[in-house]
Amino acid sequence: MKPALILLSGGLDSATVLAIAMDRGYQVTAMSFDYGQRHRLELERSAAMCRSMGIPHVQIHIPLDQFGGSALTDPELDVPDVPEAEIGTGGIPITYVPGRNMIFLSIAAAYCELHGITEIFIGTNAVDYSGYPDCRPAFIDAMTRTVNLGTRFADEARKLTIHTPLASMGKADIIRTGLKLGVDYGLTTTCYNPFPDGTPCGKCDACKLRRRGFREAGSRDPLTYPETD
Repeated sequence: MKPALILLSGGLDSATVLAIAMDRGYQVTAMSFDYGQRHRLELERSAAMCRSMGIPHVQIHIPLDQFGGSALTDPELDVPDVPEAEIGTGGIPITYVPGRNMIFLSIAAAYCELHGITEIFIGTNAVDYSGYPDCRPAFIDAMTRTVNLGTRFADEARKLTIHTPLASMGKADIIRTGLKLGVDYGLTTTCYNPFPDGTPCGKCDACKLRRRGFREAGSRDPLTYPETD
């Protein structure tokens, strides 16, 4: 089995990517990042997911909250309640974390270089998304070239590949794919601003995209939201 590194956030998209990689026959290791995010529940969900599947799990600490500038890392900024129809249409949102995927993929590439892994899977999507620039295919293409130039892969015949199997899929198609592969979405978290008990807020753009995806997929979201308690 060929080894692969999966960037696992504990969310719906990365859980689906994990299932896709395993279905393709890869021997997977998951990597999650503690970057000072307010929705730290995703770290617990990532770890629980890996334990349930017997998958090695690496957690990396990067204090991006030292820089601020994002509602996900700065306690002075509120996670906005964006109307569903406006998600992804108003430019780069305040929930964007500057440089996040660039930093994550750089660290992932270094890990792969050290451990002889040539495949990275990440759940970036440029269809049903909030408008983050580091989710666009052009960024992934550029990052692939960069990590291959800046590591020992530059001097080797083998090259590092960054797989983005969800890049052109809508949220409903992602959910349908995951359900076919047996993903337990009850283990995932999507909310940017969950309640202390883990209940999703239902108001942030991440919650709204998830809920719309389940509606369009004709499936029930296993998570419970405040207004449906």
